[in-house]
Amino acid sequence: MRYETLAVQQRDITLFITLNRPQARNAMSLKMVEELNQAFQFANQNPDIRAIVLRGAEGHFCAGGDIKDMAGARAQSSNTGDEDPFFALNRAFGHMITQANHASQVVITVLEGAVLGGGFGLACVSDVAITAAGAQFGLPETGLGVVPAQIAPFVVTRVGLTQARRLALLGERFDGHEAVRLGIAHYLCESPEAIEATLDDVLNKVKRAAPDANRVTKALLHQVGTIEMEQLLDQAAHHFAAAVQSEEGAEGTMAFVQKRLPHWAQ
Repeated sequence: MRYETLAVQQRDITLFITLNRPQARNAMSLKMVEELNQAFQFANQNPDIRAIVLRGAEGHFCAGGDIKDMAGARAQSSNTGDEDPFFALNRAFGHMITQANHASQVVITVLEGAVLGGGFGLACVSDVAITAAGAQFGLPETGLGVVPAQIAPFVVTRVGLTQARRLALLGERFDGHEAVRLGIAHYLCESPEAIEATLDDVLNKVKRAAPDANRVTKALLHQVGTIEMEQLLDQAAHHFAAAVQSEEGAEGTMAFVQKRLPHWAQ
């Protein structure tokens, strides 16, 4: 597929998606949202892809939503009686971030420079987040007179309601050290070389995990708090029984006994 706002490349088990609007600090346009949806759909249809790496071009992850799109929506709103274009614009981002949140792959974000607004939201739905110490995080929406509407629920899930209130209502800005302390990011890196070394290490760990077991485990984790506990544990037991009896389970057990790597880790 051809992309205008992304650079997308598959290497081994990983799909690398780079937000590629460096002239705008990779601000998220509606076109970028559409292309991210397409990239996630491609990954969902390709079982060979076991990890997705999201990062930004030329030193910034994402500076939030593109203000030009809001201006375009305002012009559209005055010229048409159709669906509210501001609603459609905001909701399109919500559909994309939900798709990212529920991707069956391990989603890894590499956070550098600006990690604001929508970029902050993407960080909050990643399974693993690697941050530069000097990255700048924040939710600037209320300072612009708007609302972090599609992002807020994912921020609450990531850091808890108490911290989310502070971050959203004060528009706090903070660096990678604080992002790790809050649980937004997992790995803190002091140099570009450390970021690349950490990313390589994380991808090697993903490769050692069985693909189907990882997919089922991620889906199970997403169900916590959404259904009654006994029902969840019943489902989990069925998943466990199926995994033990699967080809993947047999291979994993045999590899352990024979003191070798299972085929998916080679």
